[in-house]
Amino acid sequence: MEPVSNATVYIVDDDAGVREALAWLLRSRRLPSESFDSAEAFEAMLHTRPPQRQPCCLLLDVRMPGMSGLALFDLLVARGSLHTMPVIFLTGHADVPTAVDAVKRGAFDFCEKPFSDNALVDRIEQALAQSGERLAELRDRSSLQERFRELTDRERDVMDLVVAGLPNKLIADQLDISVRTVEVHRSRVFDKMHVKSAVELANLLRTGH
Repeated sequence: MEPVSNATVYIVDDDAGVREALAWLLRSRRLPSESFDSAEAFEAMLHTRPPQRQPCCLLLDVRMPGMSGLALFDLLVARGSLHTMPVIFLTGHADVPTAVDAVKRGAFDFCEKPFSDNALVDRIEQALAQSGERLAELRDRSSLQERFRELTDRERDVMDLVVAGLPNKLIADQLDISVRTVEVHRSRVFDKMHVKSAVELANLLRTGH
């Protein structure tokens, strides 16, 4: 799998040796990373950064002094962050049941220490790919909402009836306007929504919600 462009792997582990080994492994696979020695340090970073725009994932140790990895995970779940920032837990054997439960609640995966380099990198690349896909979906949805806001009230009325499959004559009768006016509004709707047909418009609205 080709590395995801402009991606970052966040490493949160209180063990400096683990952080350095992971950072070296990721560099060897052309994957940029940032390391944090505590959940609190990572949490503080999140508060100072702008909203996430590039693919990323989080390698998170389960047991750490202070805020545990699980407590940080719960915060990320509550914020809805897992949708675009998949979490891979790094866990010792005793923590496997906890990690399995976290996967059921939305974690991407867990990797038991000592981990297989190849297996871990494979999962990281898959997590980054998922992050990229979901960020693209959010951008598409935001773009669609912006286009929708450009429509006038009458254009929205016409759009709803076009999507419902009504021909111009019936739309004109229902809205008490001329067929020519319907044609003008229909053309403007297609231009503003960047589509060329009623079918394309219907598909766009269906996938955008």
